[in-house]
Amino acid sequence: MRSIDPELEFIKADFECNYCICEDLYFTGVGGARQHAKILRPLNGIETHPGLVRFHGYAGNSGSWCDHLKYAAMGYTVAAMDCRGQGGLSEDKGGVIGNTLRGHIIRGLDGPSDKMLFRHIFLDTAQLAAIVMKMPGVDENRVGALGASQGGGLTLACSALEPRIKLAAPNYPFLCDYQRVWEMDLAKDAYFEIQNYFKQFDPLHKQEKEIFTKLGYIDVQHLASRIKAKVFMAVGLLDTICPPSTQFAAYNKIKAEKKLAVYPDFGHEGLPGRDDDVFQFMMEL
Repeated sequence: MRSIDPELEFIKADFECNYCICEDLYFTGVGGARQHAKILRPLNGIETHPGLVRFHGYAGNSGSWCDHLKYAAMGYTVAAMDCRGQGGLSEDKGGVIGNTLRGHIIRGLDGPSDKMLFRHIFLDTAQLAAIVMKMPGVDENRVGALGASQGGGLTLACSALEPRIKLAAPNYPFLCDYQRVWEMDLAKDAYFEIQNYFKQFDPLHKQEKEIFTKLGYIDVQHLASRIKAKVFMAVGLLDTICPPSTQFAAYNKIKAEKKLAVYPDFGHEGLPGRDDDVFQFMMEL
């Protein structure tokens, strides 16, 4: 990742705001794929200020410009990434052997681990964070990360791979403890591709150990111990999309300062008051 010339390209966005500059950023990620992120920069960008990287849910995109204005209004430089091959403008060059049906968890599972798609996406998050840290006026020691579901998993991955991330606020993170998902018979919805892979290519589960070992390379729980950021995570105990025990597999391995917001009666959904709490948390930057 660090050996790549990112070939940064900033393009003025059609969206305009009277207190920030809105731009489309394109950069070259691992494998030569061009990646996209929305960038919002304070008009007084020369002054030292915080930064924030934001990550979206599975199959989604970076959202609307308005989604990011509250942090731009606080004088933060904000970067909202489009995950390669999902609903935004980032490029997925492919190039893997084997099955690519129904999801990105299994993309590259039949080849070498360094070709797995989520490995590339994890590196995209760290690369974007480093780009933000070098932007005019941004204090590299005051950069946060946040997201929900896939975005929560990527928030943890980004914080693990870019140790300068100061604060991290993941909501019910996806991409944690795939084997636990399988053992709970919850390989459905976002995790359906795991079940489908076994049905199509290993119906007797002869390669189950090998497959889950390989998935371990893109399992956020195995990155969590590297995190140096202060973490404020939220979990809904009725979550059947990303089972709470899989989220705790990552949370329990975080050695940095951390705290947890537990919602006993909520699942994979909007959590009352959570946006306000995260906003207050990010004000620490």
